Amino acid sequence: MNKVIVVASGKGGTGKSTVCVCLAVALVKQQKKVLLIDCDCGMRGLDIMLDVEESVLFDTSDAVSGNCNYSDAVYKSRHIDDLFMLAAPFDTENEVSPSVFAQLVESLKNDYDYIIIDSPAGIGSGFVTAAYPADMALIVANAEPTSLRGVIKIRRKLEELNKKNIRLVVNRFNRKKFNELGFYKDLDQVIDVAQTQLIALVPDDLHLSSVMQRGEAGVCWSACSNVFDCLALRIMGVDVPLAYKGQKI
Repeated sequence: MNKVIVVASGKGGTGKSTVCVCLAVALVKQQKKVLLIDCDCGMRGLDIMLDVEESVLFDTSDAVSGNCNYSDAVYKSRHIDDLFMLAAPFDTENEVSPSVFAQLVESLKNDYDYIIIDSPAGIGSGFVTAAYPADMALIVANAEPTSLRGVIKIRRKLEELNKKNIRLVVNRFNRKKFNELGFYKDLDQVIDVAQTQLIALVPDDLHLSSVMQRGEAGVCWSACSNVFDCLALRIMGVDVPLAYKGQKI
C-alpha cells in the first residue's frame, strides 16, 4: 500500500525536517522505498541532509513546468539505497499550486511505498500545497506552549482540508528540562493541550542534529534511532508501544 505523509509544524525550529529524514531512514530499514519531497520553497534543506546538495539541478517547479522529466528531478541519497528526494525551488515565486502538486505526487506514487512531504512551518499557501495530496499528517512540536498552540492551528487547517489521520510527534524532549520548566504536569497534559493523539516522543539529541547538518543520515546514527524505528512500525500499522531512549513507555 502506497502512503503519502505530510510532516508539518505550527512554528519553525521544531526539528520537522530532521523528523522527515529520520522517519524515511527508518522506513527504508523496513525494506520500504521512500521518496522525500521538500515543499519549503526558498528554505529547502533536505538536499543538505541527504548529501545531494551539489547534485541538484532540477526541483518540483522544473518537473511540473516541463523543464525536465519527473525522474530527472528525483535524486537518490548518496548513502542510503531506496531513499530518494525531490527538492523545493530556491525561489518562493516558483511555489507550485496545490492541484498541480497533487498531480505530481499522484504520478510518482506508484514508484514508492511511502512519500514523505516536508511542509513549510505555519499554515500559509506552502503548507496547503504540501498537505493537499496527503493520506496522513504528522504534526511536529516541542513540549512548550507556543509550539502546542501551533499544533492546534495546524490541526484545524488540516481538518478544513478534510484530513482525518493526524498524529502528534513531540520532538526534542528532555524529561529533566520538562520537569524543571513546569509548563505541564506530565505528557498527558501536553497531549490534551495539543488535542492530537501522540505517535512518537523523540528525545533531545545534539548528536542527531550534527549528523543531519553533515549530510550523514543513515551513516552516523544516534541513540534515539529506536524511536524512529518504532514510529515507522506504527505508521506501517504494527502494534508496538511508544519508545524513548531505548525504553518502552
